[in-house]
Amino acid sequence: MSDGSSSYSRFLSGDRDAIDEVIRDYKDGLIYYINSIIGDMDLSEEAAIDVFIKLYVDKPAFKGGSAFKTWLYTIGRNKAYDILRKRARSAVLSLDDDFPVQSDENIEQNYIQQEEGSMLRRTVSRLKPEYSQILCLVYFENFDNSEAARIMNKSSKQIRDLLYRAKNALKRELEKEGAYYDGL
Repeated sequence: MSDGSSSYSRFLSGDRDAIDEVIRDYKDGLIYYINSIIGDMDLSEEAAIDVFIKLYVDKPAFKGGSAFKTWLYTIGRNKAYDILRKRARSAVLSLDDDFPVQSDENIEQNYIQQEEGSMLRRTVSRLKPEYSQILCLVYFENFDNSEAARIMNKSSKQIRDLLYRAKNALKRELEKEGAYYDGL
């Protein structure tokens, strides 16, 4: 995966196919990040689509003040908060817990890994929203603390403290379920 900025820059210069590279490289991670905020996979997928439509139609300028992925996820966070505000006004709740199934040569091992991943994501989603967001950004999406701070609009110290509390909360939740916790 490229850093995305070169593909986006090519798109802005007129290469319409370059946006496909951005979507391909960032779609799944963006969906899971947005889901960590709003807790609805269907709405998260729609929000991610809206983010990419915004890139395609509005063509916002990427100024390079951060990594492209950080900039993109910040747009995703803003979109997720817009959805939460609209949801609060309309009081619509959805409890969908779908995760895509991937096939592999070893179906049993793939199933076990998928179940473990699903259990971990469900457990993370039950944590406080800020805990869920920071764990998603740092451990699922591999953002460093400074990038996560920029996305979540927090200081580096706030991110370190939040990450420490989130890991402890996750450990407690996993231990309640009897799951083995080998640390993050």
